Amino acid sequence: MRKLWDNLTIRGNCLVAAGIALILTGITLGESALLRAAVFALAVPLVASLFVGRNRFRLSSLRSIVPSRTPVGQPATIVLRVTNRAEQRSGLLQLDDSVPHLLGPHARFVVDRLAPGDSVELDYQVQSALRGRFAIGPLRLKLTDPFGLVERSRGFAATDVLTIVPVVHPLPGVGLGGAYSTGGESSSRSVSIQGEDDAATREFRSGDDLRKVHWRSTARVGKLMVRREEQPWQTRSALLLDTRSTAHRGEGMSGSFEWSVSAAASVGDHLSRLGYSLRLFTDGGEIHGVSGLAARDALLDQLAVIRTSTIRTLDHGISELRQAGEDGLLVCVLGEASPDDAAALIRGRSSTSTSIAVLSDVGSYHAGGGRRSRSARSTSAVPGTDERNGQNPVVGVATTPGLAEPSQQVLATAGVFRRAGWRVVIVPAGVTITDAWAQAGVTAFGYSGTAASSEGFGGTRLTTAGRP
Repeated sequence: MRKLWDNLTIRGNCLVAAGIALILTGITLGESALLRAAVFALAVPLVASLFVGRNRFRLSSLRSIVPSRTPVGQPATIVLRVTNRAEQRSGLLQLDDSVPHLLGPHARFVVDRLAPGDSVELDYQVQSALRGRFAIGPLRLKLTDPFGLVERSRGFAATDVLTIVPVVHPLPGVGLGGAYSTGGESSSRSVSIQGEDDAATREFRSGDDLRKVHWRSTARVGKLMVRREEQPWQTRSALLLDTRSTAHRGEGMSGSFEWSVSAAASVGDHLSRLGYSLRLFTDGGEIHGVSGLAARDALLDQLAVIRTSTIRTLDHGISELRQAGEDGLLVCVLGEASPDDAAALIRGRSSTSTSIAVLSDVGSYHAGGGRRSRSARSTSAVPGTDERNGQNPVVGVATTPGLAEPSQQVLATAGVFRRAGWRVVIVPAGVTITDAWAQAGVTAFGYSGTAASSEGFGGTRLTTAGRP
């Protein structure tokens, strides 16, 4: 009787309460008609319970997510397949698949009487405006009678993961460098074609093969060091993402941090497709698990869950970048960086290595559009002098109507990078990484001493001053 009471729905409880009230009223008034109605009211839930109870609850479920990794704002389809494993037809089934509130409401379905061995496929869509890794499920099933008086529940423990990754923008092809393992300055840092162990080392990390320990370097440095191995055809690259909360402005998808994460994902995806081996660093150090030629998916998975940090400087990330010995292509996606940050990044970098700094003009993310408005799109130059040719070093900048000029700090930081031979792009709010990346290949970023022009942001033409 207790089990029957527990399985009653609100409707069933109301009917039982009405039956009890009719019994009391019928006895008090001596009305047999009320007693007959009371018996009927109490008998219906009992019969419904027997109807539901005789159904064997032998059901299986299978969930698939297509795709299991989807960009912010794009839908993913959840497909549920429920199969009746019992030897008799099921009753009325109510299905409730648990979904995080950021993806939308729970998915609810009603399935009427599955025959033995039959399956039903149900699907629904979810999407999120925020990055993250979300658990879909578990699925709960409710078996009810046709009148909705009694129900039995069963929950499945299985869940599946949907990863919402940053938006990846296509990037144009530009001239990039990198450290190759054959010939030139890089050959000493890579595996020889004969396959011998590389003499270049890095600090030991958990999971490294102890047979790869380089004892001579360990004795010299005082830390356990291991030999680093690269394939002869690899081109090495490193990506540094500034995650400091103090270096970014704006909230959510409209803030500079989310722009930087999307930019890092786009650059990493682009480099991976070009065959670069990739390593990811932040102000907190290297993010392990993102390396090698198959780094694209791992990079997106890591960036899907990355958050701002409370670290106030880039020192730790720069230190690990140096220890890693990455002298190939370096791309830094920075928030509000100071000239001192730029100087620290420059130290230890080979003058022959290609380095690109993407500076977010975080001041343009303030409410109201910035400091000083301008009426039309234009480009700006970083003040300063190229010590080698006496020309004014120019850094690509693009703005949109109503946005302010870049701050003096951004211009000063860009100038430090520029004088060290880095390619620099200052990016205000509203400009995509696609447009910014196009400027990374403009010849004026180098020290060619010649004038150069290229299609700039928003369809404007970026013209840089140089030697005539």
